[in-house]
Amino acid sequence: MSREQPGPPSPEQIEEGRKLFAGECNFFFGAQKLDQLPAGNKPEVAFAGRSNVGKSSLINALTGRKALARASSEPGRTKQLNFFNLADRLTLVDMPGYGFAKASKSVKEDWQGMMFDYLRGRPELVRVILLIDSRVGMKSSDHEICELLDKAAVVYQPVLTKCDAVKANELEKCLEEIALAMKAHPAAFPYILPTSSEKMHNIAELRGLLTQFADPASPSQNRP
Repeated sequence: MSREQPGPPSPEQIEEGRKLFAGECNFFFGAQKLDQLPAGNKPEVAFAGRSNVGKSSLINALTGRKALARASSEPGRTKQLNFFNLADRLTLVDMPGYGFAKASKSVKEDWQGMMFDYLRGRPELVRVILLIDSRVGMKSSDHEICELLDKAAVVYQPVLTKCDAVKANELEKCLEEIALAMKAHPAAFPYILPTSSEKMHNIAELRGLLTQFADPASPSQNRP
């Protein structure tokens, strides 16, 4: 897939994103092994990030649901790929969190193996949204996942979470550090979006960016 011009979404894209994410969004499959993956018939956007990065909160904010995606009470325990059907036009994939400190080495290697196989072998996968906690910036596990995504040749876009919890100068510094780090990664999309699920900051903009990957709306869906 060719890369789009990096930058914020247009007003038209934001409106299209509003319409898309106003549609029904339902969980339809959970897979713990690759041979359990559902047949793909729609474009897929996957969300990846460290445990406790705010992935579930972001998916819930995007879709306007309170508990569509649920965080595990024990970071690193969930190893399931969760699939959500958005308006019969786009599939959202909630990937298990990585970088959990208490996990054994074998569990971490297990996760990497499964995720790499999914990332490189899923033709429907059009984009990975890589979530990074703005309070702490990139950790070693984030750099490792970037290398994994580079090897899988999957385009991924960094999205900062919890930006309401940091000061403006700290956020700017975090953005600069991540932008510099991403220059070393060929599969990284060169546009970083800071978000807050709590304050809904840039949620409409992220919807606008994601709508370009969705199947076209049917005439019955293309209503205000």
